[in-house]
Amino acid sequence: MTIDPRSHTPVYVQLAELLRGQIESGDLPAGSSVGSETRLSQEYGIGRDAVRMAIALLRSEGLVTTSRPFGTRVRDLPQRRRVELAGGARVITRMPSGAERRSMQLDEGVPILEVHGPQGDVELLPGDEVELIRPKHD
Repeated sequence: MTIDPRSHTPVYVQLAELLRGQIESGDLPAGSSVGSETRLSQEYGIGRDAVRMAIALLRSEGLVTTSRPFGTRVRDLPQRRRVELAGGARVITRMPSGAERRSMQLDEGVPILEVHGPQGDVELLPGDEVELIRPKHD
């Protein structure tokens, strides 16, 4: 796929779609670099601002993570753990505050699950690491 600057779709969205496809197909496996801003800019003939916006979009979707000195890499999918909901519990999904994201060490774009127990207790869980299961009824 190439980037079409005459398309009605912004070039940064086109680049994000292209990279997302490579991630989903396994052409860019977990831990691999998506490339530097300069390389992507030159390879696709678009400006660095458009590359930054495409990377920001993928980061907000939880597909990539950016850190110094490693650059932008495809995010490893965490191991999921099962959490059984207590009878009468309810769950709210939301994006974390900045403080919650830092304290839980969440990548950008990862939601949290607010599990409200039947006794009024609240537990915050990272949305990408948890599989919620309902208790079996006999």
